[in-house]
Amino acid sequence: MARYTDSVCRLCRREGIKLFLKGSRCETAKCAIEKRAYPPGQHGQGRKKFSEYGTQLREKQKVKRIYGVLEKQFRNYFFAADRKKGITGENLLQKLELRMDNVVYRMGLASSRSTARQLVGHGHFTVNGKKMDIPSYALGQGDTIALNPNKVKKEPVKNAIENNKGKALPDWLSFDADSKQGIVQALPTREHVTMPIEEQLIVELYSR
Repeated sequence: MARYTDSVCRLCRREGIKLFLKGSRCETAKCAIEKRAYPPGQHGQGRKKFSEYGTQLREKQKVKRIYGVLEKQFRNYFFAADRKKGITGENLLQKLELRMDNVVYRMGLASSRSTARQLVGHGHFTVNGKKMDIPSYALGQGDTIALNPNKVKKEPVKNAIENNKGKALPDWLSFDADSKQGIVQALPTREHVTMPIEEQLIVELYSR
């Protein structure tokens, strides 16, 4: 399966905002965008304003990178959102939020979405009692996500839970630290997406 293997800090610098691709490191002075808040590359400090198309493209790239989705998969999410009743941009964000790797991250069981994707792929979690190793698996309201009993003592998960103690969860999710089990209590809405995303620009891009 294709995946991005270059420095993820370049992606944050390219988009001009913190995408929190490296977990807690992004909240420290070591974050690359704190040191060099301009796009990477030879001409990074001399780039001019984007055209309308360029602005739409950058927004699409930003959302892809936040959720760790490649181009073809992202396009499929968009067209599925477009076919669904409701507002296309909001449908798209809901589909991305309900990905298994994103839910694991949002529950505080991984320090970043990329770490969550790796943990899911290695079989660290179950959904409704069944082992789940597909990061893109679409969860639904009422689904129960739990740590695989054989993996519960693994360091990445233990550290993530410890570091996220006291942090508020989105109100569409719940997690019990004692049972190491969480529930998708409701479907996420636009208000639950906290990153600065202008989804209408993505809709306009695919409507060209």
